[in-house]
Amino acid sequence: MSDLLERLRGRGWRMTSQRRVVVEVLDGDHVHLTADEVHARAARRLPEIARATVYNTLGELVSIGEVAEVSLQGRVKRFDPNAHHPHQHLVCTGCGTIRDVRATGTPAELPPQERFGFVVSAVEVTYRGLCPACAPAPGTGRAQP
Repeated sequence: MSDLLERLRGRGWRMTSQRRVVVEVLDGDHVHLTADEVHARAARRLPEIARATVYNTLGELVSIGEVAEVSLQGRVKRFDPNAHHPHQHLVCTGCGTIRDVRATGTPAELPPQERFGFVVSAVEVTYRGLCPACAPAPGTGRAQP
């Protein structure tokens, strides 16, 4: 059973067949699917699942803090089931692939004079670069095959 499924059961979250399929689709390492990708995968398992059901389920999972919504500069929102494990994201600026990473250092503390009265509750760090498929092959200047 997935970590997410276990957490939801522990909360007493009502588990319909549609909700279960959405949760099962989100299971796995480095899963950062769009709502449409979640719907397409869920529909392969449960053809009658409605797109609205998937969107509503994702919205509820985000609102209860079990799934994180990842928004990255001009790209469609993605959903990260790894919400309970502190991590950063490594994003390919070419194809948009997202990987969860755990940096060993702590993010820089924001000095009091730079907080402008804010009470900081969270820090998000995103590393950007090119994945192996998008990075130029050494000496060619072209993406690797």
